[in-house]
Amino acid sequence: MKTIFGRLLAPLLAILLMSDFAAAQSKVTIAVGGGACLCYLPTVLARQLGEFDKAGLSVELVDLKGGSDALKAVLGGSADVVSGYFDHCVNLAAKKQELQSFVVYDRYPGLVLVVSPKHTDEIKSVKDLAGKKVGVSAPGSSTDFFLKYMLKKNGLDPSGTSVIGIGLGATAVAAMEQGQIDAAVMLDPSVTVLQGSHADLRILSDTRTQKDTLAVFSGEYPGGALYSTTAWVNSHEKEVQALTNAILNTLKWIHSHSPEEVMAKMPPETVGKNKELYLAALKNTIPMYSETGKMDPKGADAVLAVFSESSPEVAKANIDVTKTYTNKYVDQAGRTTGTNAK
Repeated sequence: MKTIFGRLLAPLLAILLMSDFAAAQSKVTIAVGGGACLCYLPTVLARQLGEFDKAGLSVELVDLKGGSDALKAVLGGSADVVSGYFDHCVNLAAKKQELQSFVVYDRYPGLVLVVSPKHTDEIKSVKDLAGKKVGVSAPGSSTDFFLKYMLKKNGLDPSGTSVIGIGLGATAVAAMEQGQIDAAVMLDPSVTVLQGSHADLRILSDTRTQKDTLAVFSGEYPGGALYSTTAWVNSHEKEVQALTNAILNTLKWIHSHSPEEVMAKMPPETVGKNKELYLAALKNTIPMYSETGKMDPKGADAVLAVFSESSPEVAKANIDVTKTYTNKYVDQAGRTTGTNAK
């Protein structure tokens, strides 16, 4: 009798313990602006490494076509946090919508303006994009912002160029190879995939390295970060700290492991069939990932300067850029766990 009772009790206790664990975990939904893009790898890898679980979070990642779609999900209430580009926080501040990033995982944006292989002969500079069709992940996304900035920087009226949403990943590569568009703002691994098939691929602007980013923006320009509405951040400090800890631990793991080890942890569907090209793209991207998780105030100022130049609305808004980010949670993680670097 005791044996039968014991057999019945053990599974019951396990169920109770599991339900208690689930109840102890805070649920957070993160909208990702294109999970296959290497610029967002730290968020996906944090899930793969179990860092969200370790931090006491039950995280659902919702994969969307671009940063603007991820932003809409948070503003519409279907997601809590965006894993996307920090520049949205600055852009929305001009519309009196308060967003705040709390951990930065990309030191550089990694945006690349590439000419379609079918149009290499006719497009040799940014100026040649006047009147052309240029692909972006989604209208209103960071790829779109970058395109408009580059056009204006080169003396062109952005309204004279047709902007077409082509997503990220395979759809963007297909649109380029088929010549459906004349050029596109792309991100890795898509750029490296195209280069693998077209050795003479023409790149008009590249922000995957510090040198190239400084050449384009005259300063460092933060890319991917976790951010949400300021109201959500202020009312969910426990969850924000846990998310920050998870991303910092993931960044530390990335910089202490080989690209091959990082790739091995990623979902097979994200890596795709051509592992060699994915690995090559990953090797190009790893220097882009932050080692500290901190927002560089000069980088935030650079984002504001870029938007002020390309958007009259931002220029007139007198934005206090210091309100669009906080390093509070990264600093706290460093004090309690030593997770952030210097």
